[in-house]
Amino acid sequence: MRVHLDRVQWSVSVPSPRNSTQRVLVTMAATIVIVVGLKYSVSVLLPVLVAVFLTVLTAPAVLWLERRRLPAWAAVVLVMVGLVAIVVLFGAVLSAAVRSFNDALPGYQRALTELVETASGWMAGLPIDLSQGTSVEAFDPNAVLKMLASLFGGVLAALKNAALVLIIVVFMLLEVAGFPRKFRAALADPKANLDRWSTAAALVQRYLVIKTATSVATGTLIALWLWWVGVDSPLLWGLVAFMLNYIPSVGSILAAVPALLVATVQPELSFGSVVLTAAGYIAVNVALGNILEPQLMGRRLGLSPLVVLLSLVFWGWVWGPFGMLLSVPLTMTVRIALEQREDTRWIAVLLAPPPPTTTAMG
Repeated sequence: MRVHLDRVQWSVSVPSPRNSTQRVLVTMAATIVIVVGLKYSVSVLLPVLVAVFLTVLTAPAVLWLERRRLPAWAAVVLVMVGLVAIVVLFGAVLSAAVRSFNDALPGYQRALTELVETASGWMAGLPIDLSQGTSVEAFDPNAVLKMLASLFGGVLAALKNAALVLIIVVFMLLEVAGFPRKFRAALADPKANLDRWSTAAALVQRYLVIKTATSVATGTLIALWLWWVGVDSPLLWGLVAFMLNYIPSVGSILAAVPALLVATVQPELSFGSVVLTAAGYIAVNVALGNILEPQLMGRRLGLSPLVVLLSLVFWGWVWGPFGMLLSVPLTMTVRIALEQREDTRWIAVLLAPPPPTTTAMG
């Protein structure tokens, strides 16, 4: 009898392979459905997502004003006035810079085409057979400028939905102070411990604040440097550096390419000016992106370089250029959420940078 009971207990404790396979298949099917839903609901989800990030950035100011005994509606109004002023200023500067860039774009394209043809003729005179290799003519630098114009078009189109985004932000900020009480009511536990969720929200908030501050500093320094060098549209390239700085490692390279191309084809600039342009990008990104930012964030708010690249590809495929800009904040948010649970913490560890090597003692 005892043997029989032991067998019964053993058979119950071991999961059925069939159930495990079904669970894996259901998980994969659910993942595919979610990804397809994200891809085809971009027009609805993107404004909401941008509003969530703006709410995370501005919520501390609203709570600070409320702690100074200011009514919630008055605190939200003050913060929204400042936010609207920033958005309007950003949109006006970007629109003027893009307009100037589009007017000069045909001239840049002609100069780049002539430069490529000159390089092709020079390469053809070398005693090297390039017929079997990659020809210089296969490189089209104009594609970079066209891609940049497409990115600007996407950002300006998103700014057209700014009114909807700001309305969503207003209602979210009005809910910020009372959200813990509402969450406890939903759990039917007035004394529920929300420390885990508060920690996750604080980490996401810290990441976005630090990233935004370093992005603003990067864009400002790049714009000032290019203005000093004499590159056309320094404000535009500063804005590009600001936006693409949300993409670690790859973003700084992408931001430098169009400015270097423009500096190369400007007739009044010498080769030394092009070198100075490249040196400015390298100095700013090394000082801020590789030294200051990692010290402010620490390893807990970092991502593996491979994860950064994969998230850039994935969110770019799902939501286009705007998805690329939001890829790292989105992945960082997922990683912080996974870190708060014991059963998913191992996934957060895999998404993080490798731990520092330690020398064995003894």
